[in-house]
Amino acid sequence: MPSTKAALAAASALAALATTPAAAQERPIAFTGATIHTMNADSGTGTIQGGTLVVHNGEIVAVGGAGTAIPASAETRDASGMVIMPGIVDTHSHIGQVSGADSSSAIQPDVRALDSINVRHSSIARARAGGVTTANIMPGSGWLMSGQTFYMHLVEGNTIEELAHRNADGGIAGGMKMANGTNPIRDNPAFPSTRARSAAMVRSHFVAAQEYCEGDRSPRNIGMEAMCEILDGERLVHFHTHRSDDIMTALRLREEFGFDMLIQHGIESGQVAREIAAAGVPVSAILVDSPGGKLEAMSADIDTAAELERAGVFLSLHSDDPIIDSRLMFRQAAIAVRGGMSREGALRAMTINGAVQLGLDDRVGSLAPGKYADFLILDGDPLSVYTDLQETWVMGENVFDITDPDDALQASGGYGAGDPQSAGHHVLEREAIMLEGAR
Repeated sequence: MPSTKAALAAASALAALATTPAAAQERPIAFTGATIHTMNADSGTGTIQGGTLVVHNGEIVAVGGAGTAIPASAETRDASGMVIMPGIVDTHSHIGQVSGADSSSAIQPDVRALDSINVRHSSIARARAGGVTTANIMPGSGWLMSGQTFYMHLVEGNTIEELAHRNADGGIAGGMKMANGTNPIRDNPAFPSTRARSAAMVRSHFVAAQEYCEGDRSPRNIGMEAMCEILDGERLVHFHTHRSDDIMTALRLREEFGFDMLIQHGIESGQVAREIAAAGVPVSAILVDSPGGKLEAMSADIDTAAELERAGVFLSLHSDDPIIDSRLMFRQAAIAVRGGMSREGALRAMTINGAVQLGLDDRVGSLAPGKYADFLILDGDPLSVYTDLQETWVMGENVFDITDPDDALQASGGYGAGDPQSAGHHVLEREAIMLEGAR
């Protein structure tokens, strides 16, 4: 994990003051009577029956059983029959119309995802409708290195800066997207045409980065500055890789240059699960039950998550939205359980495990005092097809409510539904006006 992880707590309070919604400041809110999955199993408070959650000023004040103290000034909500759990941490997503590198070269570490994200795009609201509260927004994988990723906190904001998770120094938190396999191979002289050449180009760039980072770093090179962050352990490499041989190539590069790495996708990771576990490398997995698209995904297997879990690999699940719609993350976790993964493991893979992988577990991923009030309210078992997400809360603000017609449209509509920047939104508005006039 990045070496700055321990220092993130220092920035947490500052970030909370900067981004906590005003509505969350007024008075505490206590949710009582719910089944609460805290994702704090290590502390002995994994699941609480008839539990109470108290939030105030965008943070969790208390979580516990029926005897939990509730401030006298608190608004109390009866959540009996409901399930409360942490918000989903999606470790790989492409919401917000994100883009990255262009066709000028195969390695572009200076490109930043944050410079391309549209905070008004409906995909962000749609992700909230699926229970996502934090997401790693990634550029594409058609490059060996397509740019810096963006750790998005799905608060409601006017600018991209308002949605940013922050490092201890106040900088934008994120990793670096890398890829191998068929995606970066192109008929373009600036790109590799074989897997061997792909690895050679990456290796050469890391050697050049070592020389720059160990020197006086002059003249300034912003791409190399990002490479120095990787080599110093301050920026996590998110490595898109599918086939087992490509996974092993990624592990060799990581061993040679000593960078922190999170395997992304890992379709055939189950085949080399012991090797991944021995290397101590975590995996952000996707389980695609209808692969298609590329030959590398033909080995997609719902057993993969279970195989990684049994091997002791630290695992999260992601959407790769739009590959899997953000609203179907619970379905993916259920598919993992169907493939043999433990229920607890699947829930952790959607929440606290992803937070740990991104170095954000001091603030999100579980329900504990002092953490951001990022949580979900469901009307039943999170892994049941009959369960509906009722509410999504981020920093103590209700950002999705199924009883709100606009939010309900985000939960059930197509990709353009409810988008104020698309023609489809206005068509829906006109249809609603016509229907109202006909009544």
